[in-house]
Amino acid sequence: MEKVQKDINPAMRDILLDWLVEVAEEYKLVSDTLYLTVSYVDRFLSHHFVNRNKLQLLGISCMLIASKYEEISPPHVEDFCYITDNTYSKEEVVSMERDVLIFLNYEMSTPTIKTFLRIFTRAAQENCKFLPSMIAASAIFLSSFTIRPKMHPWNIALQCYSGYRPSELKDCVLAIHDLQLSRRGLSFQAVREKYMQHKFKHVAALSSPSEIPSSYFEVINE
Repeated sequence: MEKVQKDINPAMRDILLDWLVEVAEEYKLVSDTLYLTVSYVDRFLSHHFVNRNKLQLLGISCMLIASKYEEISPPHVEDFCYITDNTYSKEEVVSMERDVLIFLNYEMSTPTIKTFLRIFTRAAQENCKFLPSMIAASAIFLSSFTIRPKMHPWNIALQCYSGYRPSELKDCVLAIHDLQLSRRGLSFQAVREKYMQHKFKHVAALSSPSEIPSSYFEVINE
């Protein structure tokens, strides 16, 4: 993208993707549609120059294509025009859709992050930095710490069922914790708003202390 785009920078892409999350929520699109949309956008931006005033047009056109591929009842072209306050006409959306499809050679199916997430959660790979089981255990550890920071987030039962001692989870827990803290106040506000919804128990409103006591990674006494 850095070699091709002269009028668009990564920050503009972030804003577009954050907005596309809102659009996906508005039209209740499945997550596969969103991942496929991002794949189309990034691939197109990596090969074709786009003016900044056409970036949103590219985004909705890619989502239109992804919706037709993934959704049972995809939104119509008019819906995507409406979501942009009719900044773009139906003809412009259809024209950009055609350009993207030609670029894709009409091969709309492609592996996305979601595709590999499904694979990696079914089969742990020895060459992964963190196994899926470890990431899951670490997420439980950090969730417990976030909710009750003064209580030890791990216990004998969790150690038995997960197969992990606190010391073995330390690196993974700290890595996820760092991501949790670094996202405060940054972009992707739509993602945060998504997980502020009641159906997700408002988890985005939760925050954990900046430091995890080292004692929490020590051996648990039975």
